[in-house]
Amino acid sequence: MGKDPGSNASSLDLPDSVAAELPGLYRYARSITPNEAEAEDLVGDTVVRALEHAAQYRGEASLRTWLHQILSHLAVDRARRHSHELSVDEVERRWRDETYSVDAERVVERAESAAELRDALVHVPHHYRSALVLHDAEGFSAAEVATILDVSVPAAKQRIRRGRMMLVSALSQQAQRRTANAGVPLSCWEAREQVSSYLDDELDPAQRRTLEAHLASCATCPPLYQALVGAMSSLGHLHDPDSVIPPTLAERVRRRLGLETSEGAKAPATTGHHHHGGMA
Repeated sequence: MGKDPGSNASSLDLPDSVAAELPGLYRYARSITPNEAEAEDLVGDTVVRALEHAAQYRGEASLRTWLHQILSHLAVDRARRHSHELSVDEVERRWRDETYSVDAERVVERAESAAELRDALVHVPHHYRSALVLHDAEGFSAAEVATILDVSVPAAKQRIRRGRMMLVSALSQQAQRRTANAGVPLSCWEAREQVSSYLDDELDPAQRRTLEAHLASCATCPPLYQALVGAMSSLGHLHDPDSVIPPTLAERVRRRLGLETSEGAKAPATTGHHHHGGMA
């Protein structure tokens, strides 16, 4: 956030600054991992890694972006392909099928439940889940998502688009509805491929008009669009500024950062390199 390229961690109070970012880090970790214990471990390991590599922080990106990048790298290291995850190829095949649609009311109803939403996110493969949560829940721009995930901006946008589609498909429990769409502007796949750009206001006026004409006359795409909007809105609800860090995690991290603990005593300052892994 606006540091000179030559600045480094010595120009800020790193422990206090890292501590201030804990709610966002925990939200992100909780949204991309299957349980609280794994999320806590990721946040703890992120703090350890940040302290170990503090000298490498030069301020080119904000501290928030840098910490999310560390956490993302650690999460990738742990991630494995699980059988319960959706196949991106299968989901895109469905969305290319002009007869495929969803029950928007049911999708949005499920998305409005944090438990149901997180359950659906677990079914989205990690790379797409991370991009989706960073962009739609945490509010990072596509360029910032690209920096955090170490991919190009087009690749980040593609992950966001695919992540949105997979989230809606994961939330949906309805059978495909087969309805003819003769005479509708654009094919359904062409329209569905543009919806993410439409939602992010990246289409030119002519493209917007054509897509809106398609949505006005298509029998199967409007519910998908409504479900995308509802699911995106619900992801935003995960960005709760009053998120409560689990007390055990807060205590462990504050001790590691050398800040005062809940008992009021100053924890010993952390110096040098630390064993990567467990927290004291």
